[in-house]
Amino acid sequence: MDAVAYIDPVVITFINNTLVPLRLPAADKSLGSRYRIKWTPTLLILDGEGIEHNRTLGFYPPDELIPALLLGMGKAKFNLPDRAAACECFESIFVDYPLSSQAPEAVYLNGVSRYIETREVTNLINIYDHLADEYPDSPWLIRADPYRLLKE
Repeated sequence: MDAVAYIDPVVITFINNTLVPLRLPAADKSLGSRYRIKWTPTLLILDGEGIEHNRTLGFYPPDELIPALLLGMGKAKFNLPDRAAACECFESIFVDYPLSSQAPEAVYLNGVSRYIETREVTNLINIYDHLADEYPDSPWLIRADPYRLLKE
């Protein structure tokens, strides 16, 4: 990734402004085994206590790396739970990176986060409608399919 994504100025700025990056060799005996690093690159999103909230494996081009990191950040905030901050991350993906492969999952998790906070069924219906309109071939639409029944 050093040759492609990590040298991109937009990626560098994003990482420096939003994350505390830590790079370690996969062979690191302590942290490598603690976090079960088996292949590189493995990107982990951890909270302040070192608890893993998201893991990605493999290379991302620059235009996919930022949405992948945002998705992990959103999942971490969802789990803490800071659902409003999670929604900011998820919305940033499908608004700023609508063609990203991460966007359908972000739509789904955004709606779930909003539903958990409000208990308003329209948030679940909106998941289905948004995915059906914008990402009809996504496996996330299959997961959201039961929400279309809430329309009736």
